[in-house]
Amino acid sequence: MSRILAIDYGTRRVGIAITDSNQIIASPLDTIAPERLNVFLSDYISAEPVEEIVVGYPLKEDGSPTDLTNQVDKLVKHLQHRFRNIPVLKHDERYTSKMAKQSLIDGGFRKSVRRKKSNLDKISATLILQSYLQEKNVTP
Repeated sequence: MSRILAIDYGTRRVGIAITDSNQIIASPLDTIAPERLNVFLSDYISAEPVEEIVVGYPLKEDGSPTDLTNQVDKLVKHLQHRFRNIPVLKHDERYTSKMAKQSLIDGGFRKSVRRKKSNLDKISATLILQSYLQEKNVTP
């Protein structure tokens, strides 16, 4: 079975998460600069089979677009064009940053680890992927 890859896109950093080959467990993979995303994805997809790409979709609490929503729409279109044989899907990412920070606190990580934004981005991508997997497994 192929993996599912998730992206938490930001203008400074991009968090990446991936499932195991059975698509059961979501794990943080990396945090990269946005300008490295194309090369990173091409390299990863050429080394590992990826069935779907899930991109965290930024929305405000009321469901309206954020300042980043338009950029994510452009990214999704770009990825759909670049990786034509892999579905690229949007998934609501509301509250993932807060949940990522809380999970680091609950995990007992030191403040120095929690302050490192790249850790939050990887965890956020993992939470987006976990949420997607749960929704996918509930929906027939």
